[in-house]
Amino acid sequence: MRAKISYAITAAVLVVYFVLVGSRGVMLIQSGTVITVTFGVAVLILPVIGVWFLWKNTQFVRKANALAAELDAEGGLPVDELKRTPGGRIDRDSADEVFARRKAETEASPDDWRSWFRLAVAYHDARDTPRARKAMQRAIALHEGRTVEA
Repeated sequence: MRAKISYAITAAVLVVYFVLVGSRGVMLIQSGTVITVTFGVAVLILPVIGVWFLWKNTQFVRKANALAAELDAEGGLPVDELKRTPGGRIDRDSADEVFARRKAETEASPDDWRSWFRLAVAYHDARDTPRARKAMQRAIALHEGRTVEA
């Protein structure tokens, strides 16, 4: 729940920022000179890109949470079996061991979104966020029945 609140607050702050930046862009365009219109258009592009990025990330999070809920209802969520350091951080060797099992599971059934979901969690635990995101995107695509390139 804490992550959802943090995400909502961050998204709200970004939306306020986009509105403020957009209003400045409109003011620059209304000034009417060639330079201010050029800058105004450039400034308006930033909120458009930001809104698109925020929308895509929100969709991704919503779909990943839906998969987690479905997997939880099936009793298939990965169990946290990782060893931790005294400071609470995940032990690297433990994460690598779990990752190897999850990777083998995914290689054995590459068309199962559940195995890709669990692999994404293993990548995340191993602190490999880009691969975790790609694995989760693959899980989402497989769940939705879309074709996935290797």
